[in-house]
Amino acid sequence: MKQLGLKKQWENRLSFRSHPMWQEITIITLPALVELVMSTLFGMIDMMMVGRLGPAAIASVGLTNQPFMLLLAVFAAVNIGTTTLVAWNIGSRQINQARAVTRQILVINTILGAVMGTLGVLSARPIVSFMGAQPDTIDLATAYFQIVASGLLFQALTMGITASLRGAGETKIPMLYNVGSNLLNVFGNYVLIYGKLGFPQWGVAGAAVSTTVARFLACLAGFYVIYFSHRSKIFINFKDDYRIDWHTIKKVFSIGLPAALEQFILQSGLILFAKTVSSLGTLSFAAHQIGVNISGLSFSPSLAFSVAATTLVGQSLGANDEQKAEKYAKVVQKMAITVAGFMGLMFILFSHAFASLYTSDLAVAAAAGTILKILALALPGQSTQHSLAGALRGAGDTMYPLYASALGIWVFRVAAARIFVTVFHWGLIGAWVAFVLDQYTRTAVIYFRFHSGKWKQVRARVEKQA
Repeated sequence: MKQLGLKKQWENRLSFRSHPMWQEITIITLPALVELVMSTLFGMIDMMMVGRLGPAAIASVGLTNQPFMLLLAVFAAVNIGTTTLVAWNIGSRQINQARAVTRQILVINTILGAVMGTLGVLSARPIVSFMGAQPDTIDLATAYFQIVASGLLFQALTMGITASLRGAGETKIPMLYNVGSNLLNVFGNYVLIYGKLGFPQWGVAGAAVSTTVARFLACLAGFYVIYFSHRSKIFINFKDDYRIDWHTIKKVFSIGLPAALEQFILQSGLILFAKTVSSLGTLSFAAHQIGVNISGLSFSPSLAFSVAATTLVGQSLGANDEQKAEKYAKVVQKMAITVAGFMGLMFILFSHAFASLYTSDLAVAAAAGTILKILALALPGQSTQHSLAGALRGAGDTMYPLYASALGIWVFRVAAARIFVTVFHWGLIGAWVAFVLDQYTRTAVIYFRFHSGKWKQVRARVEKQA
C-alpha cells in the first residue's frame, strides 16, 4: 500500500514537471531571466570596475541611480501598457493591431525620450546635490548623470521595442541584443575607465560614455529586429502609418498610467531612502550601494517571472480564457518562490565573498555583507509580489500594484527607515530592516487582490472606456 502511494506521488510529480504549462512558462521566462541576470551581472562588473577607483567613485555612481530611474518612470506608462495591449492582441490573433501598437509606441517614446533626456542633462547638478552629494563626489556624479541622460532617447526606444516583443512572447530576441550591448559596455568600461588599448583614462566619466554607446547599439539592434529581420511577429515597415492613433494611445495609457504613477512613487521614495542612507557618510553609502547592486541578482529572477506572468495572463485573457490565466499566474508564483529560496541561501552563505568583489575596504565589505543577509529575509515576499503583480498587469489591473507600492515605500522605506536611522540610530541595518518590511507589505496587498479574482474583469472595462 505504501509502495503504491509512493508510486502515485512520483507519477504526479513527473506529470507536474512535464506539464505543457511549465514548458510555456519556461520558454518565456528563461530568455528574460538570462537577459536580466546577465544585465545585473554586467552592472555588478561595471560597479566593481568603478569601485577600484575608490569609495567616492562608487558613491558618485550610486547617487545617480535613483534619480535616473525616476526619469525612466515616465516610460512605465507606455511600456507596461504596450506589453499588456500587445499580449491581448496576440491572444485574440489580431497581429496587425499588435504591430500598430508598436508603431504608436515608437512615436511616443521618441518624444518622451528627447524631452526627458534634455531635462536630465540640464538638471544634473541640482539633482545630485539634492541626493546629498559630498564635495568629493558632486563633480563626478554630475558628469556621470549628464552623459548617461544624453543617451536616454536610445534607451527609451529600446525599452518600447522590448515591451512589444515581450507582449508577443518573444523574449529571446531582446535577450540577445541586450546581453550583447552589455558585453560591449564591459569592454568599453575596461578601456575608458582605466585608459587601456590607447584609449583615454576617463575614470567615472568613462563608465558613463561606455554605457551610453552600448545603449545606442542596443537601440540599433532593436530597430533591425522589427524593421529588417522578418523574424518577429512584430514586423513593421517605415512606410506604415505613424500618425498618432488616439484610440490606441488611450488604451495604452489607461493601463499604463497607474504603472507610471507607481514608478514615480517607487523611485521618489527610493530617492528619499537613498538620501537617508547617504546621511550616514560616504563609506556607509558605498556599502549600501554594493548591497543594492548585488540585490539586483535577486530582482532579476522575480522580474523574469513577472514578464512571463504578464505575457501569459494577457494572452490568455485576450483569448477569453480566464481559468487558464489564473492557473498560469499560480504556477509562475510557485516557480518564483523556489528560485527566491535558493537565492536567499546563497546570499546568507556567501555574503562577505560577494561584497569583497567590489572593494578592498574591509569595513565597507563587512557592512555590505550584513546587508545581503538581511536582504535574504525579504526574497520570498519579493518573488510573490513581483510574479503576482505581473499577472495583474497582464490583466490591465495596474491600480493595485500602485496601491501596494505607495503603502510599502512611503510608510516603511521612507518614514520607518528615517526613524530607524535618525531616531533609533540603527544605522545601515535599520534602513535595510525597513526594506524588508516594505517588501512584505506590498506582497500582502498584491496577494489579496489576486485571490479576490476581480482582476479578471478589468480588460472589459478598459476596452469599454477606450
